[in-house]
Amino acid sequence: MNKNGWGITISCDDCRMQSTSACDDCVVSFLLRDDDEQIEQTPLVLDLDQVRVVRLLGKAGLVPDLRYDVAS
Repeated sequence: MNKNGWGITISCDDCRMQSTSACDDCVVSFLLRDDDEQIEQTPLVLDLDQVRVVRLLGKAGLVPDLRYDVAS
């Protein structure tokens, strides 16, 4: 988290798109995938600057977009 305390915690366990085809094209899956193509089950914590970078990289086509959608 950055100095103002803003951040986002993304957990695949909390995403309504978990275990759908959206996971194949999500930056969280991309970042958490290990060498054996298994996805770590730990939450991803990003601060505001990191969220901005992920969005910019996604818009540029360099990484998949963030497809996270919190299940209610």
